[in-house]
Amino acid sequence: MPSVSVRRLYQDNQHKLQLAWAAGTAGADNRIGVEADKPVLALVGHLNFIHPNQVQVIGVAEVEYLRRIESGEIGHSFGEMFELDMALVIVANGLPVLPILRDYCHTHNVPLLTSKLESPYLMDVLRIYLQRTLAVSTVKHGVFLDVFEIGVLITGQSGLGKSELALELISRGHSLVADDAVEIYRTGPETLDGRCPPMLRDFLEVRGLGVLNVRHIFGETSIRPKKILQLIINLVPADDEYMKQLDRLSIRTETESILNVNIRSVSLPVAVGRNLAVLVEAAVRNYILQLRGKDSTKEFLERHQTMLKEDEFNHENSAD
Repeated sequence: MPSVSVRRLYQDNQHKLQLAWAAGTAGADNRIGVEADKPVLALVGHLNFIHPNQVQVIGVAEVEYLRRIESGEIGHSFGEMFELDMALVIVANGLPVLPILRDYCHTHNVPLLTSKLESPYLMDVLRIYLQRTLAVSTVKHGVFLDVFEIGVLITGQSGLGKSELALELISRGHSLVADDAVEIYRTGPETLDGRCPPMLRDFLEVRGLGVLNVRHIFGETSIRPKKILQLIINLVPADDEYMKQLDRLSIRTETESILNVNIRSVSLPVAVGRNLAVLVEAAVRNYILQLRGKDSTKEFLERHQTMLKEDEFNHENSAD
């Protein structure tokens, strides 16, 4: 289960969120984490006793509620209310920290931070931060590109020319995200982000030329730091046997599951004389059309069926 310590959350957001420690420094190594099938957004929220957030944010209404507990207006003891599994408490809006809250957090080693910023903004920033930090991830072998604003992962066995194909696509105005090792993060229930490991950023290895710095050769627009993965193009050797088995009018939709997200997949046979860059561009254009509800193969088959029916009808009429 991915997790992050309160200490790291504080260090990463201290300046942006104007955070300061108020109590509970002994709990700095408390972990904030989420199970793979749970939404990260539910980790941070206003003080909640029914569905306690791991990061409990206290704003104006919450401070008023805690004051009423402290004064005895509400018949609950503070200890009972706070017997919750929480990793961190943040008092927002520049509000004063109630002594009862400070004492509780100090005694129970619960980190207590303050912020001068308003709670809705603070929660938005922390949710985005945790979504990025706690995203489950994997590494895929291939070349990841931005082709016509679509994130395309090109895969296939070694020696099929993935890097040469990437180089040609970059020279045609498309952009490189990552070569060889592509870090895939699940940032939403049906969203995968592809990124490049820092060590490999800007570089593309091409047989015969060595390692090229794509940014230096093609300019700033030839590189993208990350992209949402939408299409996988798998290069396969096009021997005679494979080509014989290929159904030219196949309309079955192939998908590949990565981190429990299904991604559209297309297989491209690699043979001498085939212009792969043009084929990849056509596959991406076709994918964009399919997103808009247009399927060329289906359209062709429907037209074919219509013409057959018309021929059959004309034949029957001429026979009469």
